[in-house]
Parts: sequence; C-alpha cells; structure tokens
Amino acid sequence: MLGDLIAEEQGRITGRRVLPGEHGLPPTVETSYAASGTLLGVPVQDMGTYTARLRDDGTLEGGGQGVLMGPGGAHASWRGHGVGTFTESGGNSFRGSVVYETDSPEFAGLRGVAGVFEWENSADGEVAGKLWAWR
Repeated sequence: MLGDLIAEEQGRITGRRVLPGEHGLPPTVETSYAASGTLLGVPVQDMGTYTARLRDDGTLEGGGQGVLMGPGGAHASWRGHGVGTFTESGGNSFRGSVVYETDSPEFAGLRGVAGVFEWENSADGEVAGKLWAWR
C-alpha cells in the first residue's frame, strides 16, 4: 500500500556528461546532483548520480544511486529506477521506485520499505523530489 510522504528535497545539478550507448542503444546522459531536505523527519544532505537513456517512444529510462547524510553521522545509501518525460519548459520529470540500505537508527523506518518517488529537473539545473513509503 502506498503510504505517507516520508521525504522531500531540493537542490541543484552539479554535473552532466554524455556516455556512449552500448549494445546498439542510444547514448545516456549521466547527471549528478546535491540536495537537502528531510527524510523521516531527519534533516539530510543527499548526493546522487543517475543515468537516463532516450527510448524509442520519446520517454526516458533512468537508474541511479546515492548517499544521504544526516546529523550525528546518520547515513543511508539508495538505488533507484524510473521512467521520465521531457517538460515543456526544457527540463524533465521522473517517476519511479527506490530502495535504501542503512544501519543508522534514525533511518530504521526505511528497512523493508520500497519508496515511490517524483523527481523534477528544471532547464536551469534546479532539482526537487518527493518520496512516499510503499509497504
């Protein structure tokens, strides 16, 4: 069941590069970002990198990973996968799922939970995301 909103964050893209396609697929774009927000009510800094590939139907397929850091050494890592579309303003918008790994007590609520996310990139490099628990 889709649960409560457990995270929100905002930040900026810190880098992009184009990687060659493999096995006859088009090139992928690798994007890195830094964001801050809250996860399970804990203030966090999030660093992540994901790649996106243009599909034949004009949508994007992406996947990535990252690290979250909270106060006092709290930490978690994540891996995600999703699909996206281009926006009229020149950015893109993704929807997908994410799973976490952590041994920090502050993030114990992430264990055994998949997250469902919305992620937006603006044309000028701003990023914003929301995450809901899926139990």
